Amino acid sequence: MACVMEDFTKLMPSDFAKRASSMSNGGLLSSSAVRSILPTLVEGLTDGIVIAQPLGANAPLLYVNKSFERLTGYTRNEVIGKDCRYLQGSQRDQPEIAHIRAAIQAAEPVDATLRNYRKDGSAFWNSLSLRPAWVGDELLYLGILRDVSAIRQAHLALDRVANLDGTTGCLNRQSFILAAEARFAKDATATLLVVKLDVIGFHDLNTGYGFEIGDAILSETGRRLREVGAALVARMGANEFALAFELPDEAGARSIVTLVSAALATDFVVAGANVSLRFAIGYAIGHTGGSAISVIRNAGTALWAGKSDPLGGPRQFRNADYEEARRRVRMTRELKVAVANDEFVYHFQPQVDLLTGEWLGAEALIRWNHPLFGSQLPGSFIETAERSGLLLDLTEPSLTTVATFARRVNAHRNKALRFSVNVSAAEFLKHDMAEMLDRVLQRTGAEPGWLTLEITESMFLNDTPGVMDAFERLRQIGVGLSVDDFGTGYSNLRSLETFPVTEIKIDRTFVKELATSPSKMVIVRAIVDLGRAFGLTVVAEGVETEVQRAMLCELGCPVGQGYLFGTPTDAEGFAASLARIGSGATDAA
Repeated sequence: MACVMEDFTKLMPSDFAKRASSMSNGGLLSSSAVRSILPTLVEGLTDGIVIAQPLGANAPLLYVNKSFERLTGYTRNEVIGKDCRYLQGSQRDQPEIAHIRAAIQAAEPVDATLRNYRKDGSAFWNSLSLRPAWVGDELLYLGILRDVSAIRQAHLALDRVANLDGTTGCLNRQSFILAAEARFAKDATATLLVVKLDVIGFHDLNTGYGFEIGDAILSETGRRLREVGAALVARMGANEFALAFELPDEAGARSIVTLVSAALATDFVVAGANVSLRFAIGYAIGHTGGSAISVIRNAGTALWAGKSDPLGGPRQFRNADYEEARRRVRMTRELKVAVANDEFVYHFQPQVDLLTGEWLGAEALIRWNHPLFGSQLPGSFIETAERSGLLLDLTEPSLTTVATFARRVNAHRNKALRFSVNVSAAEFLKHDMAEMLDRVLQRTGAEPGWLTLEITESMFLNDTPGVMDAFERLRQIGVGLSVDDFGTGYSNLRSLETFPVTEIKIDRTFVKELATSPSKMVIVRAIVDLGRAFGLTVVAEGVETEVQRAMLCELGCPVGQGYLFGTPTDAEGFAASLARIGSGATDAA
């Protein structure tokens, strides 16, 4: 070893040797003295030091220091004369090894980080610097080894935080997009399949079971998805996942989607309970040579379209879905302007006593006075307004408009008309409706008994804390509660018994076929009897003929609404019609 170190000291830069020699006469150490202490200094370094001599395909070690022994667990006697490839264990296919080999063949310096193994089999990350040096005609390599496992783990941890979702271990949204673009832009001949899905009713799961169970379900969903053979799997949002597959052609796409569905079909066992989940699924196909982001976007569009029919199964992207998405975006933008410009008005359709024809009230039906397309029915914009949250901005202004009109109409009547307004579940859950109604009544001077809130049947199944309290407070104020489209949704006797409703409305589909369908006749009779038993007002919607009116009267239905009695008209038209009838008025309204 001393011989090797003696040759090693000759590797010092020549200018340093010359300066050291020239300084020796001035009291400083000579170069020979410096050379004499180098072995001790090298032995004391914290980094591992090795000297190897390239001989053909091998590079046997000539020298290693004590830090090398501590780092690797191998003694000098065990390694001198051996090629240090043994440190690589079975992982000799690491890409960095080829770079090292090429540099040694060219007698060039090289730096690399390798996964190495100690004598006891434990792995560590080795930052290796190799520098060539000539001793006479012989090429030697000086190597410096440093254990960078802690740094490597820190980098991996940071990379995980930056690129992976902490709950599921899947890629996050941004990493999925970047990885898809990088991976699938290489081969223009392959086919890219992107599948997007989300858990239906996940908010209810979080509310009902708690966030810990919700996270466990998400984690299990991610685990199942990673086992279906996708090239990439990501959690894209709160309860939305995406998978990317590289296929030889489009023919296999459907079977892959079926495989994904099957992986999620079995119950999720969490906290000792079996939870059955349903997933909305959308997918899109494209060529990998194109833009992966467009395929990802199309899969999202298909998923959105599929949510409207969650029982319809996985939905493949269609051009019509894209046009519908563009329409929603455009309409959302226009609705924002409409809300700001107060472009919404109400039309009113009378509700009458089926026996006498007397006007008892009216349903207020919202309309959008579009500056370009004119009056728009609710069906063309309400869904978009509700999904975008803009409907919530309309609640109080709408109630104020109807209450103001009710006060105007009833100011000259002995028998007041009652006006009903549709309120969505979202509006009811996001607003304190009792407080809002109290505010509206004080502002407009309207009586609470003049207003009724129409709510769909599904709302009466909602067990969100505070719903029953809100219903009770509205009834204490004196505002009515009506079950809209009764019989078409989730009707049950317990709902009518438990919730303080004042009215039920028979859906127009039953009234339309009343004269031709015995089953519809039975249903309508049952609803009327049910309303009478609970002391509720029963209103039949969609009455268009005298035959329907007569049959409803025979069944005991007291109130009707439909084209037979009048079409929805604006406030001025309704007031004019009411004045002509004059029923219940002391003066013209």
